[in-house]
Amino acid sequence: MSGMIVKNMSFKVGQTLTITGVPQPEATNFAVNIGPNEKDIAMHMNPRFSAHGDERTVVCNSYNEGNWCEEQREGVFPFNQGEEFKIVVTFTPEQFLVTLSDGSEIHFPNRLGGEKYKVISFEGEVRIRGIEIK
Repeated sequence: MSGMIVKNMSFKVGQTLTITGVPQPEATNFAVNIGPNEKDIAMHMNPRFSAHGDERTVVCNSYNEGNWCEEQREGVFPFNQGEEFKIVVTFTPEQFLVTLSDGSEIHFPNRLGGEKYKVISFEGEVRIRGIEIK
């Protein structure tokens, strides 16, 4: 598992985060994490090609004070190994509205309740090509 972390950035309510990347050709899964620090995760999005007993499933969750919360599994999976994807995350006080490459949407609650998050990290078999906050 490789990883990349962006610290001390400012992703605030009302802003949109756009991520482009390419899963490795043999990728089993990768993850995008948004949180207030390096330990807590407000939104963990884990597209799984074939990992942890899941096939072609997006699993979302939060990690707070050392514990994973309840997983949320999505019925959409517009990711392909070796092909570029785009994820657009719109941040509201209540939720992260995630729009995927095929136009499908994931609504994930802002469980930690923050109005600004400072850390974005990436894990797994993916090459991130771009990160933009507007």
